[in-house]
Amino acid sequence: MKNNIAIILFLFLGLISCKNDSSKENPINDSKKTVEDKSVVTFTDAQIKATDLQLGNFENKNLTTTLKINGKLSLPPQYQAQVSILAGGVVKNILVQEGEFVTAEETLATIVNTEVIQLQQDYLENNANLNYLEQEYQRQKELREDNINAGKTYQQAQKELQIAQAKKVTLGSKLAQLGINAGKLTSKNITSSIAISAPISGYIQHINLSMGKYADANAVLFEIIDNRFLHLDLKVFEKDIHKIKIGQSITFSDANDVSHTHPAKIYAINKAFEPNEQAVLVHAKINETTETLLPGMYVEARVKIDNNNTTALPTEAIVSNGNDHFIFVATGKNTFQQIKVTIGTSDLGFTEVKVIDLVPENTKVVIKGAYYLLSELTKGSGEE
Repeated sequence: MKNNIAIILFLFLGLISCKNDSSKENPINDSKKTVEDKSVVTFTDAQIKATDLQLGNFENKNLTTTLKINGKLSLPPQYQAQVSILAGGVVKNILVQEGEFVTAEETLATIVNTEVIQLQQDYLENNANLNYLEQEYQRQKELREDNINAGKTYQQAQKELQIAQAKKVTLGSKLAQLGINAGKLTSKNITSSIAISAPISGYIQHINLSMGKYADANAVLFEIIDNRFLHLDLKVFEKDIHKIKIGQSITFSDANDVSHTHPAKIYAINKAFEPNEQAVLVHAKINETTETLLPGMYVEARVKIDNNNTTALPTEAIVSNGNDHFIFVATGKNTFQQIKVTIGTSDLGFTEVKVIDLVPENTKVVIKGAYYLLSELTKGSGEE
């Protein structure tokens, strides 16, 4: 009887021991399963439809390496003008409005100045006297050649003629500066009006006069700019200067509207650093005409450095967690595994990728909806 009790007790202790061993093994198996499942996500058909998850393949793309630089739009000084007059007067007419396009030599306004009447009179009187002096000089010259008159008389006639000729040129130049054609001036078309003309073609930026107001001499009355000749002034720092060359293509956008890009091309590079900066200005010509760009606008530009044929995916297919980048590949029906990658050049919506882990050829990659997979994978742990 005692032997039977001992046998039963031994079997009971053995059973308890086996149970304990089994309970120790289960956590290990569960831990392994957890480690294996950390990079795998499974979605239902409903989740895939709701997130519009799409699959695609790795692609070979010719991606352009670019250098991002900042700058602003500038207008060369020869395409902006401040219009003033040499003689003041009362404003008689204003013929243009702000924002209007005008051509060079077009009349912008007229002013009335009585002094200009006297200037025209002086010019006509000098012309009449010049006709007499030319004839007198010719007569004295002939007399001198026949030794009939004194040399002093001939020299006096020559002197008076030269003074009158110089005065004609001077008065004609003054009239031209006031917009009066001296060559067409007669006693019948003397005017008290002075026309203010546009020195360049462009848009009226500001008008600083009003009807009936006295316009001061040398005061700025109009400002004109010609935005058709806008160009980029881009600041390139010392470490990137060697990457920039004349003729390189650029795409740029207004800093406030990065979605709309414009083409340009580098045409000049400054040969000295900017004051207090280790940077040079690079100038680029805009290759299109647009009215949305204005002088002084800040821009973001990308200079095309070189082309590189590489393996790429749509940029949307790549997600980040902290400083690491990942993609998701299909491993079964509605099942996806997270794969770590390194990224390179981005261009035209694609990004260069290098897969760190081995991936079978023709593997299907999530090209849309990867963010939702990452969110599901990091749920509860939080993204770093």
